[in-house]
Amino acid sequence: MGGWLLAGTTFLATAVEAVEALTVVLAVGYTRSWRSAISGAGWGIVALLTIVAVLGPAIVTFVPLASLRVAVGVILLLFGLAWLRKAILRSSGRKALHDEDAIYERHVATLAGPVDKGGMDRVGFATSFNAVLLEGLEVAIIVLTVGSAVSDGFLWSGGGAVTAVLVVSGAGYAVRKPFGRVPENAMKFAVGLLLTSFGTLWTGEGLGIPWWHGDLSLLWIVAAFAVASFVTIRFARRPSSFLDRGTS
Repeated sequence: MGGWLLAGTTFLATAVEAVEALTVVLAVGYTRSWRSAISGAGWGIVALLTIVAVLGPAIVTFVPLASLRVAVGVILLLFGLAWLRKAILRSSGRKALHDEDAIYERHVATLAGPVDKGGMDRVGFATSFNAVLLEGLEVAIIVLTVGSAVSDGFLWSGGGAVTAVLVVSGAGYAVRKPFGRVPENAMKFAVGLLLTSFGTLWTGEGLGIPWWHGDLSLLWIVAAFAVASFVTIRFARRPSSFLDRGTS
């Protein structure tokens, strides 16, 4: 499996979550203090790196490859289908698009209040830390699962995630405002498509299914899920479709 494809998948997934975490960090910085915002975000990243560094080698060492492929495949299928579902609902108008500017304003209103000028602002630190940790946990699971399924996978999946964090952090430092115009739904759609396809391929391999042309089967698996997704979007735009329920 091409390492660049793995890195691209984790890059997009991390970028989406990093943009959402950055919105909270910026709100903390402008409303509370930049010291608490940056410190909380930094410690959140350290916690995530520790989780990946500890669990990654343990998974590869103690879990048999066949069982690992099945477990990884199922996890990626669950994550991928969840991301695809949200992207399809938003593309079809069944769910509101993610509005980072509105989310930023809500966080600013929530965080408004007296700030302790004598030291670290605990409210700001905790808010920033929790935002980075909670948004990053899903990415950490994706990095671990994707990285553990193939040789040198952690190098590629981890590299894609770290690159995304650096890019989003650098852009956030440069503009210092929420990324309201980032095509987040398109990114989520791409990530959901790739995770679902990887999950299907690796679950099949773990179960002993002989895929046509091996890893090249990923191409037609991606194409099949893409066609099914676009058909679902077209159908969901019609009134009284089967997606009228459970769109929250």
